[in-house]
Amino acid sequence: MSGLRFAMLTTFYPPFHFGGDAVFIRRLTEALARRGHSVDVIHDMDAFALLHPGELPEPEAPTPGVRTHPLQSRLGSLSCLATQQSGRPLVHGRRIRRILDDGDFDVIQFHNVSLVGGPGVLGYGSALKLYMAHEHWLVCPSHVLWRHGRELCTGRECLRCQLHYRRPPQLWRHTGLLEREIRHVDAFYSPSAFSAAKHREFGFPRELEVIPYFLPDPESGAEETSARAGDAPEAPYFLFVGRLEKIKGLQDVIPHFGADALADLLVVGTGNYEQELRRQAEGAPRVRFLGPRRPEELRALYAGALALVMPSVCYETFGITLLEAFRDRTPVLARALGPLPEIVRESGGGMLFETPAELGEALGRLAGDEALRRKLADAGHQAFLERWTESAVLRQYFDLIRRVAERRGDRRVLETLEACA
Repeated sequence: MSGLRFAMLTTFYPPFHFGGDAVFIRRLTEALARRGHSVDVIHDMDAFALLHPGELPEPEAPTPGVRTHPLQSRLGSLSCLATQQSGRPLVHGRRIRRILDDGDFDVIQFHNVSLVGGPGVLGYGSALKLYMAHEHWLVCPSHVLWRHGRELCTGRECLRCQLHYRRPPQLWRHTGLLEREIRHVDAFYSPSAFSAAKHREFGFPRELEVIPYFLPDPESGAEETSARAGDAPEAPYFLFVGRLEKIKGLQDVIPHFGADALADLLVVGTGNYEQELRRQAEGAPRVRFLGPRRPEELRALYAGALALVMPSVCYETFGITLLEAFRDRTPVLARALGPLPEIVRESGGGMLFETPAELGEALGRLAGDEALRRKLADAGHQAFLERWTESAVLRQYFDLIRRVAERRGDRRVLETLEACA
């Protein structure tokens, strides 16, 4: 390898993961590898096993240029508890430090480190250090600013909130540990301006730059599948894609799909709130639960949908499904909350709603106006090509690395970047 050497630290990494942040980390990792850089990924199997009891998924085939380091101990969940309580990698710290010291890395990239090491891991290694805030964990013990499991967080009630989530309170958050350890990180960034602003609002002392998520370039060959609208259902339908959790807001959409609805609602995903949603849908005959879907099936569903509905009631940090819809020329109907208005307005690729009445009106307009759908779809697709492709976003990513290297006077990184340009 003639490029940079990257180390990624994350609690979850595919196939040992639960959400879109891990999928994006793999996407970033593989994009770097395709460009001639080498990447080592350190992830926590104890954390995955804690939240996914039973048989583990089969490991995926290795990607050229990528090496994974799954952390697993005989202590199992006690390893996670030790990290969660101390804010330090008490069990796996020695191995993490050895990997980072032996790897001669140019860049250490932190992602969700809540259970792989907590803030104590931020001081490990001597390379340039970046931190991507996929969630709000830096300012919220429950990660999502969803207070007491029922409302948006507008002010700290962290102790009561942690007890509601049945999580042991993190005493290290009151010791100044986070403030001390973040000094080791050269730059923090978030996928949306909204999320960066929320970190400021809740007192995070460092500024976060904005570098969004991305999908592979359409012409890169990195996409394993292509959209095949012919594989989608013939009846008109709206589409929901995501985890079936209360914070995703699907419960507010289902009542609009009774027997007199103009289209079906297809629901892709699974989660802890699924049974409650299914019970609710017993009175909404045009709602169909499809469960998880493979990428090729999902792309066909996007391509055939009237619109993607994203009704999250919590503060997302981005919303990768919006990009997937724009890629396949599908309009978006999103709740005017969090970063979703930011993405929809920047793209011109969708509509926003706040109230149930506005949601119902927007569903009706999209179902009945093909010209409107085509206009939104074209705008969203063009914005995707300009803003959210791999090439467009990696230019911002490498620019951040270059600026950090200049501040640090790291000639090796600067010379390597120049040679790879």
